[in-house]
Amino acid sequence: MAERHLSVDQVAELLGTTSRFPRRLIEERRIRYVKVGRHVRIPESAVDEFLRARTVEPVRRSRSRYGRAA
Repeated sequence: MAERHLSVDQVAELLGTTSRFPRRLIEERRIRYVKVGRHVRIPESAVDEFLRARTVEPVRRSRSRYGRAA
């Protein structure tokens, strides 16, 4: 059990949002979580997976042969 489990408030702070956002992710089952009694904990790996799945990579445009038009 080496992985850290974060509270909703800790995840919100990590993501830079209010606690309402991670709660909504949990309610909509868009992120993995663990229930410990009445407490909800989110594994750090679940937060990493969530961010990785929603990361948009930049598109490299090929340079035009003639540059910009006037």
